[in-house]
Amino acid sequence: MAKLTLAFIAEQLDAQLVGDATALISAVGTLEDATGSQLSFLSNSKYRKFLQSTQAGAVLIKAEDQSYCPVNALIVKDPYVAFAKIAQLLDSTPAAAYGRGQNIVIDPSASVADSAVIGPNVVISAGAVIGENVQIGAGCFVGEQAHIADGCKVWPNVTLYHGVRLGKNCLVHSGAVIGADGFGFANERGRWLKIPQVGTVIIGDDTEIGANTTIDRGALGDTVIGNNVILDNQVQIAHNVQIGDHTAIAGCTVVAGSTKIGRYCIIGGACAINGHMEICDGVQITGMSMIIKSITEKGIYSSGTPASTNLEWRKNSVRFRQLDQMYQKLRELEQQMAVLSQPPSKDE
Repeated sequence: MAKLTLAFIAEQLDAQLVGDATALISAVGTLEDATGSQLSFLSNSKYRKFLQSTQAGAVLIKAEDQSYCPVNALIVKDPYVAFAKIAQLLDSTPAAAYGRGQNIVIDPSASVADSAVIGPNVVISAGAVIGENVQIGAGCFVGEQAHIADGCKVWPNVTLYHGVRLGKNCLVHSGAVIGADGFGFANERGRWLKIPQVGTVIIGDDTEIGANTTIDRGALGDTVIGNNVILDNQVQIAHNVQIGDHTAIAGCTVVAGSTKIGRYCIIGGACAINGHMEICDGVQITGMSMIIKSITEKGIYSSGTPASTNLEWRKNSVRFRQLDQMYQKLRELEQQMAVLSQPPSKDE
C-alpha cells in the first residue's frame, strides 16, 4: 500500500500546506468517514458542516474554508480536481489480469507484447495486435485485425470485434461490446435485407468505456470516438457516429446513426439523440432530453419533464392533449381582437 507524505502531496499539487508535512496518507475517504491516514476534500460549501468534525488526516480545501478545518489542510484552487490527481496515486484497484492465465487462445499471426498480461479463457484472433503493458481480463474476445494500443486495461468479458482499434491508455469495463454491426437494413416489400457493416470503430487515447456499453461499427465509413472521451454504463452508440475529444456521456443515453457530437460536450443520462444530426462543441444536454434537430450554438439544452405528483401529472396530461384546441381558440381570439382594434372607417 502506497504511503505519501503531505509534503509530497503538496508538491505534486502546488498546494499550500497548513499542518504536519511528515504526516502519512495511504488512502482517500469522505469527510464523514475518513480516518487519520486518509485524505478527503471539500469542494462544495454546503458540506462545510462535515469539515468541522472530520477526523481525516488532511483535507483539500479552498482558501476561504481554511478557518473551518480542524486538521491538516492542503489549500488548492480546485479541491475536486486535486483529489482526483492524488486518488490516482493512491489507487488500490487490482489489475484486470496477472501474467498469462489458462486456456488462452492466441492465433499464431497475432502480435502480443511480452509485457501484456492476459486472463484465462481469452481469445486473440488472427492479425490482432496487443501493445505494451496491456491488461486483458478473463473471457475477453479480440477479433481479427483488432488493435489494442499500449497501456490499455480491458476488464473481463469484453468483446472487441474485427478491426476495432483502441488508442493508448483506454479503459474498457466488463460487458462492453465494441464493433458489433450497426442497425443497417433495407426493406423489400416487407422483408428486411441486411446491409453488411464494413466499417469499424476507432477509439482515441485515454478514453473510458463503461460496463455493458455498445459501440456499433460503421456501415461504410468508421464510427470514431475521440481522445479522453467518457462513456458511462449502458450507453448505445450507433454506426458512423463521431464523438469529439473530451466529451462525456452519462448512462443509458442512446445516439442514433451518423450523428456528429463535438468536443467538450456533456450529455446527461437517459438522453435520446436522433440520427444524422450535428451537435457543436461545448454543448450541455440535461438528463432525459430528446434531441431531434441539430444544435449549432454552445449552451445548455433540456427537454425532459421533471417528476410531479400523479394527480398533477394526470391533469397536465389532459391539458397537453387539449393544446391544439386551445391554440385554435387563441388564434380566433387574436383575430377578433385585431378586427376590434382597427380604427373606424370614414363612412361610419
